[in-house]
Amino acid sequence: MSSRETHVVEMGDILANEADLLGMIKEYLKFGEFDDTVHQFEKECKDKGKLIPKSRGNRLRDSKTLIIQKDLLSSFDDGDFKVFFELWEEYIPAEVRDSDPQTQKLEFYLHIHFTIFPLKIHLGGPTDRDGRITHFKQYLETRGATLSQTTEFLPYYALPFVPSPAVHPSFRDLFQDTWVPEVRRKLEAFLSATLKVTNAPRLLLLYLQLQLAEAERRASYYMRRFGKMQADHHRLIDVTAELVDSLEDTVRGKMVSPEYLQSVCLRLFSNHLRQSSVQSVDFTRPGTASSMLRASTAPLRPQEVPLLPSLDYDKLKRDLLGGSDRLKALLLQALRWRLTRSLHGEQRDTVLQAYISNDLLDLHSAQQVGSDSQPRGSCKIVRQYMARLINALASLSEGRAYLSQVPSVLLVLLESLKTEEKDSLSRENVLGALQKLSLRRSQQSAMIGAGLIGWLVEELQDSDCLSDYTLEYAVALLMNLCLRTRGKRECARNAKSILKVLTDLLGHENQQIRPYVNGALYSILAVPAVREEAREMSMEEILGCYSREENPELNRQIEFIIKQLNSGEVPEEGRESDNEEEEEDDDDEDMMETDLDKEEVLLPQPRELSGETLLTTNYLGVMYPLLGPSKRTRIIRCDTLPA
Repeated sequence: MSSRETHVVEMGDILANEADLLGMIKEYLKFGEFDDTVHQFEKECKDKGKLIPKSRGNRLRDSKTLIIQKDLLSSFDDGDFKVFFELWEEYIPAEVRDSDPQTQKLEFYLHIHFTIFPLKIHLGGPTDRDGRITHFKQYLETRGATLSQTTEFLPYYALPFVPSPAVHPSFRDLFQDTWVPEVRRKLEAFLSATLKVTNAPRLLLLYLQLQLAEAERRASYYMRRFGKMQADHHRLIDVTAELVDSLEDTVRGKMVSPEYLQSVCLRLFSNHLRQSSVQSVDFTRPGTASSMLRASTAPLRPQEVPLLPSLDYDKLKRDLLGGSDRLKALLLQALRWRLTRSLHGEQRDTVLQAYISNDLLDLHSAQQVGSDSQPRGSCKIVRQYMARLINALASLSEGRAYLSQVPSVLLVLLESLKTEEKDSLSRENVLGALQKLSLRRSQQSAMIGAGLIGWLVEELQDSDCLSDYTLEYAVALLMNLCLRTRGKRECARNAKSILKVLTDLLGHENQQIRPYVNGALYSILAVPAVREEAREMSMEEILGCYSREENPELNRQIEFIIKQLNSGEVPEEGRESDNEEEEEDDDDEDMMETDLDKEEVLLPQPRELSGETLLTTNYLGVMYPLLGPSKRTRIIRCDTLPA
């Protein structure tokens, strides 16, 4: 091909690309309904001899869109959920289905429609209804799980398990004549808007592609940063392990050299300081390395936060004792939210101190809210929401001190633990409160004396049937009780059962419990009788199986447990006195976990006050002063192993 011919081909490509670009511009202007601009654009292009290609796809796309809309609406009317969701997944963009909250809500109601369809028209056999319920359950466990914490949809998670939803108060609205037409109207409006968006102009799609590429670039950058942080974390664990080894060596009389300390600091500060800077520091001078560490993690200055309005606690306590069951539950919910949703620091400290100084639970009164609301005779939802509030109070050190003032509170909690339904929210929260209270020595002694260790061992025998929350807090509570000499002696009375339960838990799929299981094992193996029983059941071989996992931290714990198993140390008698409660409690741990507010079953009726609105409307008091800063700590101990 000659150079002239090549030039003609290149010019033809340029003109074709220019025409395509002009077509894209016109397509975008028409999409945005810039009609006057489109007319002027076409005129100028014609005057300049620029060719704008005609769009051939819009009419075809419009006709196809109408067919898709018709098929979706027809399958909705016929109750054919299989055809409907096949079309839904094929033609509704994934980014819309996965990211748009309104689309997710509509999809939830569509699943409800198809689930109850046979019940509304009284057609379809048991097999059809069972298939729809199974499909709905699968949806709730997968895509529908994102709405499980939304109060609007929370009641519908019980729909598959209700035998006659048409007569159930929670689902009565679904069977009104107006419900299906309203859902259909929303579906029709959604399809008209969304399927139109799928025909977006090419210029807009190109822009979105550029935005997506930029987002992917940023995501890649943050993934690299995350990988670096993860590597730093692993390096810190390795250095910590070496320092623990060095501490053990110093106990045996081996000195730590300045060169070794310098090498450790080089590894710690490798990403923060130049190597020459670290090497120039005199690490033989005491405090140098620790000062550098503290400076690298200096906390930010806390921001000022607003106070919450104070409340009329006398009126609150009167209604908590004498109000209706619904009012009691709403008040307990609102009081818990005020604590759990307050900002960590002065705001939360102020709320907690107000509860304690005003004796919110009336623990020092002849009529105690805390003990009167828990027995079996009380309303189920009141018992649940009282347990939730007590669990929230127990999450804070001063709250535990408040709850520990009256022994009857612990007795009521222990009774509720044994009488509430298995894995109910009430029992979960009671168990959580007991685990947190077990950080206090006096409460530990009372729990051990009440036989709680035996109850926990029996409960944990069937661990697969327990919720994650129940399992984790039950094992953590057992570990805390096993730290005490009295607890170890209690375990020695039935060593075979507790050793079997703990070794079975080592293989549980929930890896969050492993530190607590290891802590309990290490603690009770200090008793010779328990060690003897463990040797008879070949525990060292059992532990060896689990130490092969690629987890250095857990492997070190297993090593310490095996050392304890093979030791011949005999504990000193009388080491723990009967007055051990008088010793100072190491209980300064505060952490408000998100599970405290999960699965709210109490939903306000239309125009019914709830939460902070209920408190500030009907129970407003006077402002109270700020307190000093609170302590920042954790709630569940796992520091029982010398690792």
